[in-house]
Amino acid sequence: MAAAGESTTDRREAIAGHRKSVSDAGDKNALLDAIGKLLDVSAPVGSPSMLDGIAKTYKSQADDAGDVQTRVEAVARSGLPSVWVGSTGAKAAEVVAAAGRSAEQMEEAFRKASKALYDLSDALTSAQSTDESGRGQLRQARTILGGEDGFFDDWVEKDAEEEERKRAQKIAVGGADELHAAAVKADDAARTAARVLNKFASEARAGQMRTDEISAADRLVLADIGQVGGPLEQNELLTANDLERSGRHLEKMSPQEQAAFERMLADSGSPQERAYLVKALAAGYSLDEVEEFRDKIHDKDPVWLQEHLSPITTAGDSLVDEGTAADGSNNNKDQQTFNGERWSQEGSTCVPSTVVTARALVDPVYALELTGGPSGQEDDPEAFRERLGDEQTRLHEDGDGNYEYGLFGEPSGMDNDGKTEISNNEISPHTGSEYELQEVRSEDARRDVLPEIEKSVAEGKPVPIGVEGYNEDGDRSGHSMMIIGQQGDMLQVYNPWGTTTWVSEDDFVNGNMQKASDNDLPDAYAVHLPAE
Repeated sequence: MAAAGESTTDRREAIAGHRKSVSDAGDKNALLDAIGKLLDVSAPVGSPSMLDGIAKTYKSQADDAGDVQTRVEAVARSGLPSVWVGSTGAKAAEVVAAAGRSAEQMEEAFRKASKALYDLSDALTSAQSTDESGRGQLRQARTILGGEDGFFDDWVEKDAEEEERKRAQKIAVGGADELHAAAVKADDAARTAARVLNKFASEARAGQMRTDEISAADRLVLADIGQVGGPLEQNELLTANDLERSGRHLEKMSPQEQAAFERMLADSGSPQERAYLVKALAAGYSLDEVEEFRDKIHDKDPVWLQEHLSPITTAGDSLVDEGTAADGSNNNKDQQTFNGERWSQEGSTCVPSTVVTARALVDPVYALELTGGPSGQEDDPEAFRERLGDEQTRLHEDGDGNYEYGLFGEPSGMDNDGKTEISNNEISPHTGSEYELQEVRSEDARRDVLPEIEKSVAEGKPVPIGVEGYNEDGDRSGHSMMIIGQQGDMLQVYNPWGTTTWVSEDDFVNGNMQKASDNDLPDAYAVHLPAE
């Protein structure tokens, strides 16, 4: 029987293997064995009627959220007094705008969650019906074959016996095909539903900041702040993980420290400044360190803050499919730069370069050290490039990276043990999650890990990945990249060549990762997942 806790992808993979055994069986006993193993794999589980009931409830909640949004918009039009400010300096207009957006997101979340569950219910109903039909064919084939042949029976197969076996095998192949089709449908539908529900769960970000020291209105505003240079939805400054961690750090402070931090927020020159202070707290810095950081960024305009503190900005047209270039990469790639100098690797330092940028994504204090130097005020791209290269070299040495031409030659790569070590040294202290290596050298393995990847990036935890390819002579090329975002069935990938682009889930699963790099690197073979 199927093991407890068997996933839809486990079922899909098992059925695919036994399906091949049915087709390849060259004798009666081998065919009976393959049929038995197929029937032992559990049928698609779940209750479509229960899913329909939950989906109906979510649909009702979406209607209620739509009414809330209408009322919030009416309040916004009424002209609230701009003199009112919350404890963090969030003016009434900001609160109303954030509430309106939150209500809009709430309505969208309930409607799309409802649709996802209805779709899952329909797919499950169809999969269970197809699976049942396939099992009927397999049982019919087993009845035709009868019992297993004994040792001497198997020596010679008479013409009539061969004809009967082949007739049973044809029926069994049809049944196996139906079981596989059902397993694929159930797996695809389950992963799609998980992706949608994880996404909207992570976007309920204001509720992640569990502290009484900041008002609900101010938490709402903080969760709604985005950096300039792209659409708000794809450039939100505070992730679910940021808000949860900052709330915990704030709760651990003394009353005097809490008051001092709230004064910093209230005195901020812009919503973006407030958000970066909260992000610094979430990254694990002490109040004194956050105050020193505040002194460096205070009253800077949002463009300056974005350039110095956010290594990656997502453009509004970044998801547009513009085809691929001759080298297999997407034509539509965003160059990620500081004053024209790219956030890119020097030499063969793709692993440490990925980790440097990952840390800068979650740690604005570190990002400012790289862009602004010791004073935090520099704008020199050449100085930035030198500091970035120094950090890449430091991490290359920390991860025991390889060198060409001896110890003092050029960096030439790092193994996965080194990648795990520097990821845990540099990123984990600022996200609260240690990284674990998981090899994904098959389509099924990559398909199975997708929900975990998407959940991680939705929470604000970047996922380093390894990609590889082999030339005609069998020589291997390897590279490190990082998944940093997800929209629908698309994954946003940072390449330490200094670019970001989007690939589909199918590209990730089926070996088309050259779209984020080039034709030499099509296959994702490893991911570093943040542990719970």
